[in-house]
Amino acid sequence: MTTRVRRAATACALGAALAGLAACAGAQAPRAPRPAPSALSAAPSPPPTLAPGPAGLTPVFENGPRRASDQTVALTFDADMTADQGPRAAAGERFDNPRLIAALRALKVPATVFMTGRWAEEYPAQARAIGRDPLFEVANHSYSHYAFTDDCYGLPTVSTDRMRADVERAYGAFREAGIPDPMPYFRFPGGCYDRRALKALTPAGITAVQWDVVGGDAFATDADAVARQVLEGVRPGSVVVMHCTRSAAPATERAVRAIVPELRKRGYRFVKVSELIGDSTLSPSRPSAAPPATRTPGTA
Repeated sequence: MTTRVRRAATACALGAALAGLAACAGAQAPRAPRPAPSALSAAPSPPPTLAPGPAGLTPVFENGPRRASDQTVALTFDADMTADQGPRAAAGERFDNPRLIAALRALKVPATVFMTGRWAEEYPAQARAIGRDPLFEVANHSYSHYAFTDDCYGLPTVSTDRMRADVERAYGAFREAGIPDPMPYFRFPGGCYDRRALKALTPAGITAVQWDVVGGDAFATDADAVARQVLEGVRPGSVVVMHCTRSAAPATERAVRAIVPELRKRGYRFVKVSELIGDSTLSPSRPSAAPPATRTPGTA
């Protein structure tokens, strides 16, 4: 060891003893290299939503851009369970459909599941598995599956002052079930809404999601008829509504097994609703807010 090195070592030791350790260490040891910008973890971007509609009302999305060059279609499934159906579930009625979810996984089909909070409470393990599977995204279908307008397929009605709370209660049920990132998308029970409902939900910061293709699987037993109805209705950018409730839509899984290969044969690519909404925000002809009152026939 040279005299210069010994002197430097002695100075460092004395400095450390006199509380100068940090400064000395900094002088003698090279600093750890800073990670390259590409290695820094970036915060995930929020899911795309539409801007508020006229008068600041909750925006409504029905379908994506009609681009023949990009034939996308979103399959959506409503996991319905009304707040007062607990006794029926306790008696053995099944409001879930594990075989449908298994079929989507086997076919590698991305999908959006619009789930009620009551469904997530009844089937927390399934809700958690769906919510943590990157193939799917979970969106809000209300807590109670009560209607947000009068005269909606005989559903009980949520009062105006409880509409936002019902939606937020569903998100609370999702958190309790362990769903990590539910989407800021909402589907009105029965597809029924009016200006009053859109206004009541504005503070929730959600995008209401309707559809342009009715699957017709609610209470249907003919899977071929359901498949035909979907295949005849799909256009580029379509949102298809079907159901994930075994007792109320027993033919859905079989219909999906026919729908998926046929649409792929026609050149369609399956996406989640979030991708369609993201494409729409970039398109100059994105869907506008829906009219003041809407009731979509063919579903419940």
